[in-house]
Amino acid sequence: MPRFNVMENYLVPRHSIMKEEEVEELLKRYRIDRIQLPQILTADPCAKALGAQPGMVLKIERESPTAGASIYYRLVVDERTGI
Repeated sequence: MPRFNVMENYLVPRHSIMKEEEVEELLKRYRIDRIQLPQILTADPCAKALGAQPGMVLKIERESPTAGASIYYRLVVDERTGI
């Protein structure tokens, strides 16, 4: 039975794992700690598809006909421990 690739669905925004240098720049720019970022679980279908591990930061790029492009950041956390 073929598996469904959630990342190929047109309704799913582009997700990517950020490099550590990019994460440090992001945290410095907003003057926040990593733990202050919104979270996404490792069980999330997109996080699973990317192979994201706890502690990584995902960059999510959403397209909107009215707002243009918006970028969101999510800290990957384990669904069992929340860390």
